[in-house]
Order: sequence, then structure tokens, then C-alpha cells
Amino acid sequence: MLFTIVVRFSRSRGRYERQGLLVESEALERAQQECLSDEEQRRIARERAASAREREDQRYIEQFASAIQASYPACPGLEALAIAKHACQKHSGRVGRSAAAKALDVEAVDLAVRAHVRHAHSEYDRLLGNGVERLEARSAVAEKVAMVMERWRRSGDHNQRF
Repeated sequence: MLFTIVVRFSRSRGRYERQGLLVESEALERAQQECLSDEEQRRIARERAASAREREDQRYIEQFASAIQASYPACPGLEALAIAKHACQKHSGRVGRSAAAKALDVEAVDLAVRAHVRHAHSEYDRLLGNGVERLEARSAVAEKVAMVMERWRRSGDHNQRF
């Protein structure tokens, strides 16, 4: 195969700069055929890798839910799983995608649970909808959030809701 490197002198930089490669047309066609011949193998490899990533992500969500249950034994199991799924959603920027959460750090788990309780067990969203500032709304529901979290920390009634 014959090829040559194409360069051009840049006066402003005072040096030759690479522009690309000049390749024989037969060599280019042969390379294109080789790429097409293994296209199916690459597609299968991509699908396998995507499937493996999905299984790994599911394992992580289950581990995060288990960490929630360890810190909050009275938290209903389905609710712990819902918290984990929401907090660990890919490309969301949520706490569950942080390095601390991936290490199952207790503070990261607490943040995820606190956010869920704030939205699902208090009037926080209604306050925001009525134009209350975020910090003021968080202050208004802080006591209720703390009560739910404390109740979940203790063993007891899993179905009780405020």
C-alpha cells in the first residue's frame, strides 16, 4: 500500500503542519471492505456491552436500595427501591450518581432519602407551586421530613404514612 503524508508550511507558526494522508484508492476501498466485513461483530459487541452496563446499573440500584434499608430499616422496601431508582438515574446529576453514593456513603444515602421524603411525604411541592422560595419551603417542611426519616430509622410499622 502506498501513501504519503500531506503537510503544509505555516508561516505564522514557522513550521510544517500535517494536513492528512494521501492513500491509493485501492487501499482505501480494501479498508472500507474490511470495516464492512466485521460490522456485524462490532454491532453484537456493542449490544453485549450495553447489556452488561444495564445489568451493572441494576445491581448498583439494588445495592443503593439495600444501603437505604440498612440505614432506614422501617422504610418500606418498594419505597426504598423507588428512592434508589430515582436517585441513581443515569445522566441525571442526582446524588445517586456521585462518587460518594457509588461508595454507598451514608451521607449520600441520607440526602437521597431526605429528598424523597421532602417530595413524597410533605407539602414541599405544593409550596413551590404556590411561589414559595426553595429555601423557605425546605424550612417549612423540615420538621415533617425529620419525623418521617426518624420513624424510618427505627424498626416498626412499614406502612404508616403522614
